[in-house]
Amino acid sequence: MPPGGPQPPRKKLGTQAKIVIAAAAAVVLIVGGGVLYAATGDDTGKKETTASSGGTEGGKDGGKSGGKGGGGTEKVPEDTASRLAFTLDQPANKEVSSFKGSWVTDKAFVKPGVHELTGYDRDKGTVLWRIPLPGQTCGASRHKSADQKTAILFEPAPRAASGTGRYQQCSEVGVVDLASGKLLWRKSVTSPLRGDRPISFEEVTLSGTTVAAGGLSGGAAFDLDTGAVRWKPTSSDADCEDRGYAGGPALVAVRACGTYGNEQLTIQPVDPVSGRPQFSYKMPKGVDYASIVNTKPLVVAADVGDTGKYGISDFFSIDDRGRLLAKVSATGDRFEARCGATDVESCSNVAVGNGRLYLATSPHEGSGGGYGRTNEIVSYDLTTGKPLPGRADAGEGYTILPLRMDGNAVIAYKQPPYRKGGQVVSLDGTALTATLLMENPSDEQSVEKERKFLVGGSEYLYADGRLYLSEELMSGAGTSTYKSYLAVAFTTES
Repeated sequence: MPPGGPQPPRKKLGTQAKIVIAAAAAVVLIVGGGVLYAATGDDTGKKETTASSGGTEGGKDGGKSGGKGGGGTEKVPEDTASRLAFTLDQPANKEVSSFKGSWVTDKAFVKPGVHELTGYDRDKGTVLWRIPLPGQTCGASRHKSADQKTAILFEPAPRAASGTGRYQQCSEVGVVDLASGKLLWRKSVTSPLRGDRPISFEEVTLSGTTVAAGGLSGGAAFDLDTGAVRWKPTSSDADCEDRGYAGGPALVAVRACGTYGNEQLTIQPVDPVSGRPQFSYKMPKGVDYASIVNTKPLVVAADVGDTGKYGISDFFSIDDRGRLLAKVSATGDRFEARCGATDVESCSNVAVGNGRLYLATSPHEGSGGGYGRTNEIVSYDLTTGKPLPGRADAGEGYTILPLRMDGNAVIAYKQPPYRKGGQVVSLDGTALTATLLMENPSDEQSVEKERKFLVGGSEYLYADGRLYLSEELMSGAGTSTYKSYLAVAFTTES
């Protein structure tokens, strides 16, 4: 664990503690899996139509419902039937290890290993490049810049078998060029509040030309291109800390001030160069953790009074002056959206766009009278908080989950019933009618591999007719009698 400092203890868990707590889930292959977010890709030039130009007919065949997309840029392939492109075996990790992060470029699928970051041919899975790292990876940004750069966290040295080196701090911030396969720079920062020892980070994100990392010891930011430090904790931060940041079109901090048990959380969009807050929105008293669902428009999730499922009881829509526009209640078990207990930028099964909040409802018994369960995607107005017309039905035996926005459309994954392959669809942003983009094969081997990556602890990336499923956390290799995969890829390309 990171060494102590003069600060009062906080409730937030460190990286190693979270890994230990997650070990039980990893032992069973994290079968809850599925951190559902995706990356855009480039047009390959194959004869295709856009998702907004039409759809396939159906409705009782697993949800191949027709309808136009909502201005999406993802293409509808000539044949939506996909094939298994490649698999990546589990690395030789000896213990529960983090493999958080995955990215897609026009050539590569990029995924962390134990002490490395590897770029694989996006169609074949062959190694294109490999970046060795001094220690294990422990965090990654879900964003990348227009020139294909992203940020990662890693430990400064290999873990020792025992003793003081058994756990390393997650102190190193690095920027990687995903196109060339090079580590452009690495930095760590110290804090006077920690005895001038390196800060251990929990999360890292990217917004514009700023890389920001945060955690128990506070936050720091760096220039994307040079690694120059833009800010870090100072002696005046003794009673406050930046728990973490969310990136993308804006940079937003979750800041905690006060003593243990009496902390006040504030949401602060900050200037990405100076770190100066643009405004502060105070969360309700008693909220210990808050997550940023979207930075622009700003949507925050929190569990108020421990009344929600998966760490969410309410979504807060906040305007650009720091005023609450609307609040959407998610108490009980109404929705499948989930956010990490402590991570600021880890929400999944939710999307924001078109002035709407898109949510997947919790699974319920289908209309067929069998054992299959199903659900829907619905939307709420970010200005009023009221539900809006239109819904996307998953279809009998399927459950549907939003991955991301694609222009005005919503890209969603349909988790399949037993002995069928999953689907990727584009939803019209208003009516929520579906256009099929991909249907995975239903043969036993393909289904078995796809089902290893389910909702809760895996990453789903869809881009340009390709779907990549990969793990975020894995137990030690050889601890299970079942074969485990780091990643599996499906493609509609011939």
